[in-house]
Amino acid sequence: MEISLSEEQILLKNSVERFVERDYEFSLRRELAKSDEGFSKELWLKFSELGWLGLTMPEKYGGLDGSLVDSVVLMEALGRGLVLEPVLSSVLLGANLLKRVGSSFQQKNLIPKVIDGSLLLSFAFSERQSRYSLSNVEMTARRSENGYVLDGMKSLVLHGDTADKIIVSVRQEGDYSNKDGISLFIVDREAEGVIRRPYPTVDGLRAADIEFKGVSVTEKNLLGKEGKAYLVIEDVIDEACIAICGEAIGVMDAIMNSTLEYIKSREQFGVSIGSFQVLQHRAVDMFNALELSRAMVFRAADTVGSSDDRNNRAKAASAVKVQIGRAGKLIGQQAIQLHGGMGMTEEMSVSHYFKRLTMITALFGDADYHLKRYTSLGQ
Repeated sequence: MEISLSEEQILLKNSVERFVERDYEFSLRRELAKSDEGFSKELWLKFSELGWLGLTMPEKYGGLDGSLVDSVVLMEALGRGLVLEPVLSSVLLGANLLKRVGSSFQQKNLIPKVIDGSLLLSFAFSERQSRYSLSNVEMTARRSENGYVLDGMKSLVLHGDTADKIIVSVRQEGDYSNKDGISLFIVDREAEGVIRRPYPTVDGLRAADIEFKGVSVTEKNLLGKEGKAYLVIEDVIDEACIAICGEAIGVMDAIMNSTLEYIKSREQFGVSIGSFQVLQHRAVDMFNALELSRAMVFRAADTVGSSDDRNNRAKAASAVKVQIGRAGKLIGQQAIQLHGGMGMTEEMSVSHYFKRLTMITALFGDADYHLKRYTSLGQ
């Protein structure tokens, strides 16, 4: 498949790549990863100035009305720099939910703040027992005199420790296998009964387990229709899958370049190891896997962004997640092996790229999960 970007998308790609090369050196990433927040709020505001936070948000709220393909272009370029800032959690998940099912009041008051960088969102949907099932929700919301009371625990909430507001999925009726009865609520981070337990993830980013103990919310906190949130969640997660697969392309591309440079400069028996035919064959396998993945990601982004068929959109998201899972494993493992023992050390950037790639392949469902899902969706 030939990837044809518009003039605006090419400008976006070049802009982000220049930023990563000029302002996001790997030494800076190391420092930010060790900071209290785990990213730079100063750079986050720079993202806003450059229009990246409002790329796919409605124009009436200050956004650019961009497409999912635009998001993939952005995420691929950010992936090359292993950017730590919460684009995925705040924009691709949180703001996308608001854009889809938020009331006029919620959208008007929250989306502009996300776009200008003053509001951080996070989406709490995963629970310890849920694995990758979006319907496996045990956290509850019961009616009260003033609205609702939320009780339960959410796990691996991306950037949940720094989010100003958390969008949380709850079950109001039915059991864990029932797709009906799931609702979404917006909860303030300072609400009484919200207990956050933050921790670093293996790839240098941040997440939190969040407990909700009798958290009171009102009708205004309800996001979308009561008990009808499952399909919205599925759509947003599918789009996020494709966006992070775009990030994976950038990560794999950086791994490829680093590995090629290393085998060209590393000498053994007086010659560059890059001259060994067996290593050249490995590099070609890595390149082929990368290019096939890039083509599938952009094809999937175009399909999901333009198709009205839910089945086709779901299959496109799962198909590309399977490909990224397989290609990521091949490219990551080959890169580590070609770097030798040094490839696993903290000093080598390839080890950090490998960790992020490993995280992406597992996030929102690994290759095995999405292969089963793709098969279950039928023709």
